[in-house]
Amino acid sequence: MKQRFFHFHQNFLRSPGQPIGSCSPLGLKLQKFLVTYISLLPGDIKSNFLLKFIRKMTSRHWCAVPILFLSKALANVPKYKALGIDGLLALRDVIHCTMITHQILLRGAAQCYLLQTAMNLLDVEKVSLSDVSTFLMSLRQEESLGRGTSLWTELCDWLRVNESYFKPSPMCSSLGLHKTSLNAYVKSLIQEYVKSSAWETGENCFMPDWFEAKLVSLMVLLAVDVEGMKTQYSGKQRTENVLRVFLDPLLDVLMKFGTNAYMPLLKTDRCLQLLLKLLNTCRLKGSSAQDDEVFTVLQNFVMSTTESISEFILRRLTMNELNSVSDLDRCHLYLMVLTELINLHLKVGWKRGNPIWRVISLLKNASIQHLQETDSGQEPTLGNQIQRVVSMAALAMVCEAIDQKPELQLDSLHAGPLESFLSSLQLNQMLQKPHAEEQSSYAHPSECTSVLEESSSSQGWGKIVAQYIHDQWVCLSFLLKKYHTLIPSTGSEILEPFLPAVQMPIRTLQSALEALTVLSSDQVLPVFHCLKVLVPKLLTSSESLCMESFDMAWKIISSLSNTQLIFWPNLKAFVQFVFDNKVLTIAAKIKGQAYFKIKEIMYKIIEMSAIKTGVFNTLISYCCQSWIVSASNVSQGSLSSAKNYSELILEACIFGTVFRRDQRLVQDVQTFIENLGHDCAANIVMENTKREDHYVRICAIKFLCLLDGSNMSHKLFMEDLAIKLLDKDEFVSKSKKRYYVNSLQHRVKNRIWQTLLVLFPRLDQNFLNGIIDRIFQAGFTNNQASIKYFIEWIIILILHKFPQFLPKFWDCFSYGEENLKTSICTFLAVSSHLDVVTQNIPEKKLILKQALIVVLQWCFNHNFSVRLYALVALKKLWTVCKVLSVEEFDALTPVIESSLHQVESMHGAGNAKKNWQRIQEHFFFATFHPLKDYCLETIFYILPRLSGLIEDEWITIDKFTRFTDVPLDAGFQWYLSQTQLSKLKPGDWSQQDIGTNLVEADNQAEWTDVQKKIIPWNNRVPDLDLELLFQDRAARLGKSISRLIVVASLIDKPTNLGGLCRTCEVFGASALVVGSLQCISDKQFQHLSVSAEQWLPLVQVKPPHLIDYLQQKKTEGYTIIGVEQTAKSLDLTQYCFPEKSLLLLGNEREGIPANLIQQLDVCVEIPQQGIIRSLNVHVSGALLIWEYTRQQLLSHGDAKP
Repeated sequence: MKQRFFHFHQNFLRSPGQPIGSCSPLGLKLQKFLVTYISLLPGDIKSNFLLKFIRKMTSRHWCAVPILFLSKALANVPKYKALGIDGLLALRDVIHCTMITHQILLRGAAQCYLLQTAMNLLDVEKVSLSDVSTFLMSLRQEESLGRGTSLWTELCDWLRVNESYFKPSPMCSSLGLHKTSLNAYVKSLIQEYVKSSAWETGENCFMPDWFEAKLVSLMVLLAVDVEGMKTQYSGKQRTENVLRVFLDPLLDVLMKFGTNAYMPLLKTDRCLQLLLKLLNTCRLKGSSAQDDEVFTVLQNFVMSTTESISEFILRRLTMNELNSVSDLDRCHLYLMVLTELINLHLKVGWKRGNPIWRVISLLKNASIQHLQETDSGQEPTLGNQIQRVVSMAALAMVCEAIDQKPELQLDSLHAGPLESFLSSLQLNQMLQKPHAEEQSSYAHPSECTSVLEESSSSQGWGKIVAQYIHDQWVCLSFLLKKYHTLIPSTGSEILEPFLPAVQMPIRTLQSALEALTVLSSDQVLPVFHCLKVLVPKLLTSSESLCMESFDMAWKIISSLSNTQLIFWPNLKAFVQFVFDNKVLTIAAKIKGQAYFKIKEIMYKIIEMSAIKTGVFNTLISYCCQSWIVSASNVSQGSLSSAKNYSELILEACIFGTVFRRDQRLVQDVQTFIENLGHDCAANIVMENTKREDHYVRICAIKFLCLLDGSNMSHKLFMEDLAIKLLDKDEFVSKSKKRYYVNSLQHRVKNRIWQTLLVLFPRLDQNFLNGIIDRIFQAGFTNNQASIKYFIEWIIILILHKFPQFLPKFWDCFSYGEENLKTSICTFLAVSSHLDVVTQNIPEKKLILKQALIVVLQWCFNHNFSVRLYALVALKKLWTVCKVLSVEEFDALTPVIESSLHQVESMHGAGNAKKNWQRIQEHFFFATFHPLKDYCLETIFYILPRLSGLIEDEWITIDKFTRFTDVPLDAGFQWYLSQTQLSKLKPGDWSQQDIGTNLVEADNQAEWTDVQKKIIPWNNRVPDLDLELLFQDRAARLGKSISRLIVVASLIDKPTNLGGLCRTCEVFGASALVVGSLQCISDKQFQHLSVSAEQWLPLVQVKPPHLIDYLQQKKTEGYTIIGVEQTAKSLDLTQYCFPEKSLLLLGNEREGIPANLIQQLDVCVEIPQQGIIRSLNVHVSGALLIWEYTRQQLLSHGDAKP
């Protein structure tokens, strides 16, 4: 049962109120329990328990989160010699269990914790260094154990402390070494690795596995770093000596590569594998390799063997020595080594006399020669075909090296032999499959069978042909990039082209489409690179052909959505050719089918990003970067392309999915791991891909911050985007008038107004003239609190910058009562910041007088929230007036002073005085400064946090600075400057129409009391006025002090339900339970409810489920009360309602069924004097609801001082 509990990762959710990135409470409790429990176990039981516990972890398939926290708990168990070889094997099996999850960061973190567990709990006297090294190989170095991380240092220190206590390894024992020294073990390891066994004397068909090379390289570098820990000083000479002692056998063999033609093939393979793995493993994670002495020494050792290795590789690749299918893996190994050698020599400085230079030149010429040879009409042999594949792969490697490293340019821009050959190459040429009889003549007698089996299948040969075609396109990509200026843009054919593939682009594009149908999805990358060069040149003249390439490429991308390793490089290449700035510009200019096809693909990518996080990030990041570059190169018209695709920026600004609970959990735990920083090696080893949804919006916002309002193209782009944002806001408002807090509609509207705030400083008066009415109209819309704050903020900024709009603002107070309702609070909140609005206006008297007259009349409104907002505005306005000492206001002084004195001196009026204090202390009135707080941090983090928006919507400023794809705008105000807003905590006051929230807050005292209307000419406040104690639904939707639940699931008629809904809302019931929520759409219901359903939590419980619901409420402490006449029913006038009461109402005709009467704690009946012995169910319910409310109000009143 406990195992099942931990298996469900939903149990690891954060507690409400915990900040994002906090450790799971269950994870902490699990760790505390395990550490405490194991510490209390006797020694003889402890080892057995731990072994069983670890083995139990492998008995089922775990999700990423539970196995992470279980591993973390184990890693924190105090050190104890508990595990032997069985425990080590069990931990290895747990590591294998972590590999099934797709959450790479969590997988890596779990591996880190399991390695720490091994170091803490292993009894080193029961295991050998050989056992430890095998265990370390179960870790993925690219996910956890990277050199240079804290985990690597911890492992080195553990090996240093324990190296003399390990059980002797079998290898050391066979060599007569009885001392378990790490150095001795590593020396014997590398000697055995390099030494040729008797069975290696013949040529083997297949390359050795990489496992042993990885193991040896890992142990060599661990031993070197352990040796460095033993000395007080670090010196290059000592590092060189230690490393040479280990690597002498390897270096000795590598130096003989060029001269010993009879060296066993398997031995050369193993040495080259070890060389590569040493270089890859040695590179430090999280710091510069140039600062690492070990890597520098290793680099020098390898470079000393360059000539020998490169000569060997040149011979193997060009002298027909590779002639079997399995030799293609060997070819791949040789080319990887050659690429690594090129990179090493480029780091230290490329010299033309370098031996690697000569080898590259010879390899290029020999490969061209092999590919040019004809088969004289004879059937192709396996050896010849393999050599063609090898030669094409070698040419592809040379082209990639030259393309990435300009220093390697072997020829000038004039076409040389390489370019001429590649340009005339027959693209997509298929290699004819040789007959089996001919294959056998090229294989060693001992391996003929395996060769036949390996290459005889069509599938096996098909892969070879696909690789051959892939390498052709790698070469062609190099050629097209180098000579892109020679590609004719008209698509017309040149009669005698000297570079046919370049100067006949239509034919090349057709071949590319053919290649997309032939190649597997993991080999289309070079074709995409070619399309990036070709499509901009041909879009005008061959639009249909280009559109075909879009469709075929998208089909490949969409089929790859679940293929992690190759999806992201292919998606990046796809985006780079379809959304190339030249392509976007041309497509928008001609406005043909390609333009609409690009937009269609754009929306498909956005749709895909809803199920695969990070897809939209790739698109928006590339487009923004390319638009920034174009904007910096061209002064005018630079953003004309972006303007035609402003929908992309619009979608990016409002992008973000609403995560399911399991998705949010994974996001939270990933943030927790990331917050550990260097303490978790997985953070250092794995690069942060920035694929979170937040980075889509961050990219778009940072792009907008870089735009210059004085540049006409920038200005037009921003104005177009602002209009589209307002259109989107209106569309969302109309599509769903009633939306819940933190729903998708709420989040989208919130993001819209955040973006408009970012755009505002760059919008001029002429443009605002056209949209100001729409902004004011948004203030009248029923919005959630966070959105209201943004709307109010932008109105304040507009009025401050352009006071010319003040008359329009005052007009907003003149709308009809039905239009205003409580939305007038938005404009009253703006009025409270009139000191900021008038900051730059020399003559303030007329404006202040207008404001006082407007605000004062709203202090007498019948609605409580309106009065409170008006009073706050009045107090702040009056403070400004008194500072200015304006005589013209003397006539208003008695009324204003009386109003403010009355509200300030309230006493004996329940919570009224407390409520007045709360609204004054609210951040929007007390701390927030519309000008000083204008920065990204307030817009995207502080205000969403203070307004109660879900944490998914909080974007910290750190994320903006970490996202470097788009540079920072030095002129933009990024951080808070003068106010203390960032230090505030969310308060218990919220905007008046916060929206529908069905969450019940039993223990939180909300500000929901209704205040009596202020009468300035009558300062007397009654001792007890029930109006002061009623709850105002507008203050906090769905939140109530009342604990009364009214259950009306048995009622059928919508009129009764509508009336009950209205009654429950008026008297502050915490919830109304109905049989179906469909009833609220009934016109009869709506006629009676008069919108009460918007302010009251409604819960659906169907009649068959009522028994379960009532029993559940009983367990929560509710008393179940039925309105029914029974033999034991109590008189309503005599019954005292408990605070937590649940009122069950019966059906209009049948009343409460017998099976439900059994669930009642008490039946209450209404005393009657008439002849008719029944009341309408709505009336009955209303009487009991009022009696409950009356009793609770009186009891609360008595409790107050």
